[in-house]
Amino acid sequence: MRNLDLNLLRVFDAVIRERNVLRAGEAINLSPSAVSHALSRLRSLLNDELFVRTVAGMEPTVRALEMAPLVRDALMAIERAVGLSEFDPGATDRQFCIAATDHLTAVVLPHVLRAVSRDAPQASITVVPASRIDLTAQIDVGRVDIALGCFSSLPHRLREQVLFEEVDQLVLNADHPLASSDITLAALAGLPLLAVSTGGSVEGSLSERGLTRRMEMFDRNALTVAFDSIGQSPNFKLIQPHFLAIPSLLAGSDMAAIVPASLAKLFEQSGNLRGFELPWPSPPRAVQMVWHERQARDPGHAWLRQTLASAARQVVEVTSCTASAAQ
Repeated sequence: MRNLDLNLLRVFDAVIRERNVLRAGEAINLSPSAVSHALSRLRSLLNDELFVRTVAGMEPTVRALEMAPLVRDALMAIERAVGLSEFDPGATDRQFCIAATDHLTAVVLPHVLRAVSRDAPQASITVVPASRIDLTAQIDVGRVDIALGCFSSLPHRLREQVLFEEVDQLVLNADHPLASSDITLAALAGLPLLAVSTGGSVEGSLSERGLTRRMEMFDRNALTVAFDSIGQSPNFKLIQPHFLAIPSLLAGSDMAAIVPASLAKLFEQSGNLRGFELPWPSPPRAVQMVWHERQARDPGHAWLRQTLASAARQVVEVTSCTASAAQ
């Protein structure tokens, strides 16, 4: 500890978040050579390579991954100890990072962006895809402030709040032959289906470091039970990872798509698709926001959480889904 310069940990924290020496230097106002020199000193002190240069960027070693959340916690504790405890949205230029699917980006973020533009005009938001990253690691190192999604289990260091609940609906192209009346289960059994899995062909859920998130964005079990009741099997014509590709994929097609009710409402507003209730009972699912416990008392983070909760209430107000916003 006598030989450890706190600035070396700042460099380590920046590199593990950015996985790139140049971007890490820009984040903490150091030149690439200064970052490289600091990493060299830290490697020597800890007797570990820490980062290995690959075509994908600076990949952390096992030791670096073990250190990362502890270093982030320590740095944020120091910032809380010496920094200001107040947060002024009107004066902040803070950049927040939210991990979300394209569905939640489309239905929640417009309300968030309006609030940020009104109340924190100098702040900015970066949205990263929630489907292709190790969310737990990104939350641990502070690269992601809040993750939005459907989660069934969380590690003890993460906290969550339900934003709203919603059910699935069907959507058809507006000129589909069945788009003029309610869809029965028998009629649906004759249609090819389109569904979304944020992992592509991955079914069910994905668990990473204790955080389990839904990958298949519809209730396959309820659907299967319904089709079994009439002696049929669902005809999944296409399973793909992008909600916002659905309107173009349904154009001129006889497929029916299964989507969250909030997104069905958004599609209906475009005039190209029509939404329908499912012809089987399907339980609502919770849409949550998840964050690291170290940020629970951060005033700026608390403001972001309040902004997201308010946005969720607006989503419920303008959609036809059976949902209730968290209080």
